[in-house]
Amino acid sequence: MTVDFSLFEYDYHLPSHLIAQYPSGDRSSARLMVLDRKTNRISHRSFRDLLNYIEPGDCLVLNDTRVFPARLNCVKATKGKVEFFLLHFPGENGKGVAFAKALYRSSKPVRQGQKVRCKAPLEIEILQVRSAGQVDIKLLYQGELLSVLESCGDVPLPPYIRRSPVASDTEQYQTIYAREIGSVAAPTAGLHFVEDQLLLAGEKGVNIVRITLHVGYGTFAPIRTSDIRKHRIHHEWISVTESAVKKMASTRIRGGRIVAVGTTTARALESIVNDRGEIRPFQGLCDLYIMPGHRFRVIDCLITNFHLPKSSLLILVSAFAGRDRILSAYKEAVDEDYRFFSYGDAMLIV
Repeated sequence: MTVDFSLFEYDYHLPSHLIAQYPSGDRSSARLMVLDRKTNRISHRSFRDLLNYIEPGDCLVLNDTRVFPARLNCVKATKGKVEFFLLHFPGENGKGVAFAKALYRSSKPVRQGQKVRCKAPLEIEILQVRSAGQVDIKLLYQGELLSVLESCGDVPLPPYIRRSPVASDTEQYQTIYAREIGSVAAPTAGLHFVEDQLLLAGEKGVNIVRITLHVGYGTFAPIRTSDIRKHRIHHEWISVTESAVKKMASTRIRGGRIVAVGTTTARALESIVNDRGEIRPFQGLCDLYIMPGHRFRVIDCLITNFHLPKSSLLILVSAFAGRDRILSAYKEAVDEDYRFFSYGDAMLIV
């Protein structure tokens, strides 16, 4: 097994105080590390400076997925507490009934047929108990499903944010262009954008394209194999319209660059290109796992946050920019006190 395929070669030291627990006051005030793959040069800027690196005729591709309240705190008949983490937006099956897969956490195991109550008007029935803390559940509710989840559920902040959600997270843990409901985690590279910045990009002649990838738990699931090639990523639903494809194709024909906002956008785009390099419209499931050796056929630049050690997302950005180059940049980010992970600072790889 070569170095590039060893999980332990994607580790780095990160002091815990650099893990951002809250967003910065203003979205665009985040810091921006700019990494040039050709020169190896690193620049330290503000996210407000992003458009200095995006040229007229380039195409900025955004993931417009919207996070839903996927974390549900419920109570058993015995008064014991149980928490469910929905792995996808529940599929409705008639009025007041929906089904989902979920992870659960409880002081005692749940059992098939057991019913628990969340805040009214939601009741959950355990249909099947699976391995690794996963269950199939039925949701019985009154009213409109999203409204019920918003009244009963919490923002699904990732576990490295060691606090309970607060009211401001409902807005802050969502991109300003979020539209299509379906994610259990935010496409965090997009959290830094403000409306004025997108308007200025359009005025500059930058094409703005929206695609959808509903971020699932599998994207953040830990890699448990020492050989990263043996890891498998769960399916996630994507939608790339014909209109989006035409704009990206036009950009490439005219010599512009495709700038992917986030690893989710990068995965979606790289999964819909054929062997001839043609981007095709697609709607369905994606399980593309990008690792060293992947030939990038669509994206030219990547906007991303700083990712967890030994994670599939760190492996993806290493595949794009080179493992040694990324780990060196991460070391510099630590030395310069950058804020890491979902609510942290950003990186632009050009």
